[in-house]
Amino acid sequence: MRTATLTDVGEIEVQERERPEPTESDVIVEIGACGVCMTDYHMYHGTFAVDTPLVLGHESAGTVVDVGEDVTGLDVGDRVAINPTVPCTNCSYCKRGETHLCENNTSIGGAGETILDGAFAEYVRVPAISVEDIGDLSFENAALAEPLACCIHGVDQVDVELGDSVAIIGAGPIGLLLMQVFRNAGASPIVVSELDPERRELAAELGADAVIDPAESDPLAAIPDAAGGPVDVAAEAIGLVPTIEQANEVTANGGSTLIFGVPDQEATMEVNPFDIFFNEVGYRGSFSLTAEDFERAVTMLRYDRIDADRLVTSRIGLDDLPSAFERMENTEGLKNVVVPHSE
Repeated sequence: MRTATLTDVGEIEVQERERPEPTESDVIVEIGACGVCMTDYHMYHGTFAVDTPLVLGHESAGTVVDVGEDVTGLDVGDRVAINPTVPCTNCSYCKRGETHLCENNTSIGGAGETILDGAFAEYVRVPAISVEDIGDLSFENAALAEPLACCIHGVDQVDVELGDSVAIIGAGPIGLLLMQVFRNAGASPIVVSELDPERRELAAELGADAVIDPAESDPLAAIPDAAGGPVDVAAEAIGLVPTIEQANEVTANGGSTLIFGVPDQEATMEVNPFDIFFNEVGYRGSFSLTAEDFERAVTMLRYDRIDADRLVTSRIGLDDLPSAFERMENTEGLKNVVVPHSE
């Protein structure tokens, strides 16, 4: 089989490897599509250090082509999405359902203490417990189940209620998925702040009640003006300290600031503890996803509660993976999807 393998920082090599065989509890999935994520981008550029060689890719879906002898409920030919977070099931976090906080974190092609070869490949070995049936959902849309599940997890972190006002800073693929999840949860109004005009336009078309250009209007004034006051929830979907601070500035007393974008590991920021105490404004983090989040994401995609088609702007083969990282660096388009069996 062919794989797009990270062999060193900034180096991807398309290799021929033996197709993996399942253990007793695994399935082999022929990959139909795999999304390219900012985690892949950081691994490629060395800003997230990993041991090489390694096959990246953790937003994937495909067809089961082989099953282990102890696997039940799955058959060859089943169409599935892959949850790349593999829980140990034994630690206290796993036992209470917080599989994303597993003490023995293992990931298929993504971030984790242990990283297994991922889905920028024609085939991948996956624990049977890590797949969800997708019915007739397209592989490209099903590949968005993982980032969508992360967004579902994030929205759950802030306990949004019907009619809560929300601001989203950043309308990349994640910001646009977050916006749709908040909308499904009943948030209103939803205000999106985004520099790129095409992304602002798409945010409005996908359900934002107001969009602002932070280069033209000060978000600290424009967001409360559009929302009718400070917002109940402000979600930062970029990962930069200035925009995290900006999100907190527009959060109402008693509200929540959601840090969803991935900040630099060495980044720091000043926080006034008295303001947190007196105004009851809370910072909430959101890391990864649980098995429940993933199941809910697949269900939302299957029943058309999320517009995934318009987020996919580039479809490429394994050989073209570096071009996706170039587009991401230049903020061109939205979601890049690798189709391993394409030319």
